Amino acid sequence: MALSMDEERILTEIASRLSQDDPALAQRLESFGGPEGTPRRRIIAAVLVVVFGVVAALAAAVAILLSQ
Repeated sequence: MALSMDEERILTEIASRLSQDDPALAQRLESFGGPEGTPRRRIIAAVLVVVFGVVAALAAAVAILLSQ
């Protein structure tokens, strides 16, 4: 999802102010990671959610079967 021109302008202004107020923090945040890592993280998170959901469903099914 792309940002609007206003959103991009606001983010640029925030980044500029941060660089002025705390250059060390701004540098650490820049080196932390960028948008290129985001899709991979989302895929990993989605896979983990699915795996945990399947495990929870299997645990519930086993619990139901054992309670009968």
